[in-house]
Amino acid sequence: MSKLLLIGLALFSIVALAADLSGTWTAAVETDAGTGTPTFVFKQTGDQLTGTYSGALGEAKLTGTVKGNQVTWSFDASPTGEAIKVTYSGTLDGDKIKGTVELGSLGKGTFTASRK
Repeated sequence: MSKLLLIGLALFSIVALAADLSGTWTAAVETDAGTGTPTFVFKQTGDQLTGTYSGALGEAKLTGTVKGNQVTWSFDASPTGEAIKVTYSGTLDGDKIKGTVELGSLGKGTFTASRK
């Protein structure tokens, strides 16, 4: 019985210590289409992300997920009149996220985001 209690406490501790990405983040992005410094405002509820993107592609609402230290979010944009889906995937390390971005037909690249 005590093993179950310890396992339960350990799982609770992991959930309690899980990172909350809520807040404002700025990113440095390098892509096939150029560079940019977008701002993301995240609200995290459990493992779900919602929020906004603001940058060279305009402004958009975003959605995503957080699973452990893996973070993914996406939004729709139409910077050239053609609708594209923009997807960020990265690894959370403290107050930084590093990863890749896919810009639909505009290409792909890398990013590093930091919490403000």
